[in-house]
Amino acid sequence: MPEQQALLAELASVRDIFTGDPLVDTKRLVGLEVHAHNARLQLKVPYAAQSLQPQWQTQLQEAARRAGVAQLEVTFVQEVLAHAVQPGVQVQPQVRNVIAVASGKGGVGKSTTAVNLALALRQEGARVGILDADIYGPSLPAMLGLQQRPESRDGKSMEPLEAHGLQAMSIGFLIKKDDAMIWRGPMAVQAMEQMFRQTNWRDLDYLVIDLPPGTGDIHLSLSQKLPVTGAVIVTTPQDIALLDARKGIRMFEKVKVPILGLVENMAVHVCSQCGHAEHIFGEGGGKALSADVGVAYLGALPLDVQIRLQADGGTPIVASAPDGAVAQTYRDIAHRVGARLSQFPKDYSHKFGNIAVSQSS
Repeated sequence: MPEQQALLAELASVRDIFTGDPLVDTKRLVGLEVHAHNARLQLKVPYAAQSLQPQWQTQLQEAARRAGVAQLEVTFVQEVLAHAVQPGVQVQPQVRNVIAVASGKGGVGKSTTAVNLALALRQEGARVGILDADIYGPSLPAMLGLQQRPESRDGKSMEPLEAHGLQAMSIGFLIKKDDAMIWRGPMAVQAMEQMFRQTNWRDLDYLVIDLPPGTGDIHLSLSQKLPVTGAVIVTTPQDIALLDARKGIRMFEKVKVPILGLVENMAVHVCSQCGHAEHIFGEGGGKALSADVGVAYLGALPLDVQIRLQADGGTPIVASAPDGAVAQTYRDIAHRVGARLSQFPKDYSHKFGNIAVSQSS
């Protein structure tokens, strides 16, 4: 009969390529039973990674055979925990982690990236919401094909709308399609905070916030008032976009919001007729910036007309073509985002009740 310690030693050789950690260690191992030449293993998965589980099963089975176990049954238990946010910022019930998606400038595909990232996290088994924080140019209604207004059951809070498995909120759900929001900064900031706090989010592993471009009032207020776990920066390889992306990274560093990494959008265009690949906006700029400022490079997305068409049509490409190469790229980015976030310090504030301090006479 194989020894349990020998089996654990072999299983520990299988590593999660996105975290670098062994798949089987004291943090992930829930239970292990060995009977004759068969074994049962139960593992925690700390981030959204449903599509990786068959591959992990095969790798663990091969490792078990090296320890003399003929058949290994593996059960994966996905458990996304809450992670620490800025000191002094009130956490939001029912939202474990907030991921801000930002760009230094407009026109780099930030909103498209945010929506498809949220959908990729959802496809990987997580409970996901998305908040459109672009008060002046909300794009979420069109991208998700949502036109109705949110319901309010108590006159004080709003129910999120749902599309493609995502819970969603946007100022675009509350105004007419052609209305322009002619608000000063403080009003826009207040609207963003109200949508975040007064939406009845339901048990979210991740809430993706699509920020407006730039580094203005909303970005600073976000870091001061909302519990942000980490930020994703979107850029193109173009020099001008990279300059503004660098400013966005520095801004989040100054306000103590960790950077999860950088996404390089529109990195290459492949001609649909002849297959010729051309780097229209430059080549390698995103990787160079990531290396220079010391943030993770999360991945590169192509300049693909289908990404634009599907987003404009209300069914983003991760939802409309989940088996395609572009959707797989978004899932790879989602894996890297989730894996990096899972290694951040945990948030234990929800484990403590309110503490009242009284002064005796």
